[in-house]
Amino acid sequence: MEKILNIIQRLRGNGKAMPDWLFVFWAGGTALLSYSLVYALRKPFTAAEFDGMQIAGMDYKIVVSMIQLIGYVCAKMLGIKFISELKPQNRLKFIVGSAALSEVSLLTFALVPAPLNIFALFFNGLSLGCMWGVIFSFLEGRRTTDILASIMGVSMALSSGVAKSLGLYALHTLHVSEFWMPALIGAVAFPLLCLAGWVMTKLPRPTAADIASRSERVTLNARERMQLFRRFMPVLLMLFIANLLLTVQRDIKEDFIVCIIDVHSVSSWAFAYIDGIATLVLLGVFAVMSTVKSHLKTLCILLGVSAAGMAALAFVGARHAALSMPATAWLFMQTFCIDIAYLSFQTIFFERFIACFKIRGNVGFFIITIDFIGYVGTLALLMFKELGASNVDWAVFYNQMSMFIGVACCVMFIGALVYMLQAGRPKRSTDEAGAGDAQLYGTVSMAK
Repeated sequence: MEKILNIIQRLRGNGKAMPDWLFVFWAGGTALLSYSLVYALRKPFTAAEFDGMQIAGMDYKIVVSMIQLIGYVCAKMLGIKFISELKPQNRLKFIVGSAALSEVSLLTFALVPAPLNIFALFFNGLSLGCMWGVIFSFLEGRRTTDILASIMGVSMALSSGVAKSLGLYALHTLHVSEFWMPALIGAVAFPLLCLAGWVMTKLPRPTAADIASRSERVTLNARERMQLFRRFMPVLLMLFIANLLLTVQRDIKEDFIVCIIDVHSVSSWAFAYIDGIATLVLLGVFAVMSTVKSHLKTLCILLGVSAAGMAALAFVGARHAALSMPATAWLFMQTFCIDIAYLSFQTIFFERFIACFKIRGNVGFFIITIDFIGYVGTLALLMFKELGASNVDWAVFYNQMSMFIGVACCVMFIGALVYMLQAGRPKRSTDEAGAGDAQLYGTVSMAK
């Protein structure tokens, strides 16, 4: 690793511009690894069933998931301010501190007897809730951000399956207990995440060409965040509501897939295999998006693709019984349809949104806000499911939810698309860098 960094430093020291392919390989690969390791610290416990365990009459796994999610939601709420104002020199400290707290919480979960151990996962969620925004801040505001964000984004599809497969492997092959399994996987992920965070601090800062193409990224104080929201309130409200529903759908699938399908009917590594295929397809789609120079066109295409994915999700949910899809095919459709929309907003959409309107701000503000809203929705749904509809079959519940959420999100995305097209009616001049988009809408100045 040191040798590779020395070569890169010499290349920069000689005054030569780093080739885009080398930078994408370095930055994108490190970001993908980093967030995959975050999943390894957060998600392996979802592979455990905790069969027959209850707390105060509630299913133990649902309570554990809710406790972790409460911590995660608290982190998202705090992150709206924290991520918007985080300075570059403090990013590595945050990554190391968060990873350390996460692993300590997993060890506490294993050591403290149930049911008191459930509170340890509150701190696990709290420690990891802002990691996406911090890692993404290393990548935003560059000419290559689209492909970098795509690489990082698909890590969520890939690493989710890998985390489950690792958990099932530890449970079924290594015979590790359901309580020690998350700590074991986290112990491997912790030092690797710290190393990956250090490597990202060595990334070069955005160049003048990057800033000219995408606009400079700066911190936002409370007044500037409110001013930004009010300026784009109609379209942001539609997107925030849609992402709330998307996050609910995705989180229920991720956390309770072992209750929705019979995991014993598929291989332990099926999740990694299926999510790996979906990841490659998604990466290809986002790579094509990165070649579209007009920021406005990219935003409209992403909204159209997201609406199509939600329509397919609704169809599969409504016709699940009649289709009689094999478990593996159903898993692939769920992952692909949800993530084509979810990852668009976690990666490319708001990066292009900022560049289109020449906003002085940062992507972290948008992403942490939609995450906070989304996870509040997930928490509310889990409470309703357990307290108001505890006897509902998980498979039936999930497919009905797919139908309703698919339709609702499709409507929201089409509404946002119409908003964009209506705003695009005045004549405008465009160039390859998307400067015409800024002339169309006007420059939104957020200067301090």
